[in-house]
Amino acid sequence: MDRLSLTLFRIDFLRFTIIDLLDILVISYILYRLYLLIRGTRAIQIIAGWIIILLTSLVAKILDMKTLSWIFESLSTIWLVAFVIVFQPELRRMLLYLGNLPLIRRFVRISGSKVINEVVKAAAELSNLGFGGLIVLTREMGLRGIIETGIQLQAEVSAPLIISIFNPLSPLHDGALIIQNELIEAAKCILPLSQSDELEPWYGTRHRAALGLSEESDAVIIVVSEETHYISVAMTGKLIKNVKEDELQEVLEKSFKVEG
Repeated sequence: MDRLSLTLFRIDFLRFTIIDLLDILVISYILYRLYLLIRGTRAIQIIAGWIIILLTSLVAKILDMKTLSWIFESLSTIWLVAFVIVFQPELRRMLLYLGNLPLIRRFVRISGSKVINEVVKAAAELSNLGFGGLIVLTREMGLRGIIETGIQLQAEVSAPLIISIFNPLSPLHDGALIIQNELIEAAKCILPLSQSDELEPWYGTRHRAALGLSEESDAVIIVVSEETHYISVAMTGKLIKNVKEDELQEVLEKSFKVEG
């Protein structure tokens, strides 16, 4: 098809076509998704630093500062490698997000049900044993800042491992366990506490931490009470109290759109 026939409007000698509009929309969507992935992480600060470097490089070229321009050009390859290394977690999340798009899932079956099944089994067993637990399942928002407050694990999700982590004799039992990209990223993480007056005063730190994170992110947080043995779920600033094992399974499957 002739590009001229796709023209939407002209400004002097410039033509704005449907392809140009599509190009802008695609780039805008990609940048928006990248922003959602790195929001709440230190990547924002790193990007701000790199923007300053790029602006300095541009000014050096405009002012014909040969030495400074040569330094920036010499480092351009190193910056590309550094970009991949520094943003490895964010790039990984982006690729995982792309892999979970409905269009891709038609061709590649990606199952999050195993992770959910293991988490549900772990929560039920923690409740039976009377162990307290705080399990965070991330969705689209990055929680790199939260993960960095704990002990990095990068382990496969399994009920026995989760139970052992929250065993009162374990050095990792205090704090939250973060599950991201179908891996246990970290344990003993510190979560922000909610200041909501709607939470009854007898709820402890775990429940306030779960509600606090749900107010600041789109994560789903499971709380197992050490005192009552009840399982609760915090999401979107709300606390669903005293859920049974089958109810927890249903809530998680619905939240993560897992097909039965």
